Amino acid sequence: MVKISELRSRTVINVADGRSLGYIKDIELDLDAGRIKSLILPGENRFLSFLRRNEDIAIEWKHIFKVGVDVILVEMQNFVDPKHDREE
Repeated sequence: MVKISELRSRTVINVADGRSLGYIKDIELDLDAGRIKSLILPGENRFLSFLRRNEDIAIEWKHIFKVGVDVILVEMQNFVDPKHDREE
């Protein structure tokens, strides 16, 4: 059994490109089915982010490849992460 607090301390890695997507901010639950619906990762942090909308990243459970001891592997083909792919 794994606690939510333990999941939040694991790095989320995209196996499609090997990039770290960060840590879990929240978990979305489907209470009717009793299952995890998606993992929520924080979006891009910008200076004065209160002036801009900060989009969180939702990763649906179907994209979770493996929950390991130290990391959570997800498979997100063609995933554009604003933290890594922004134009300067």
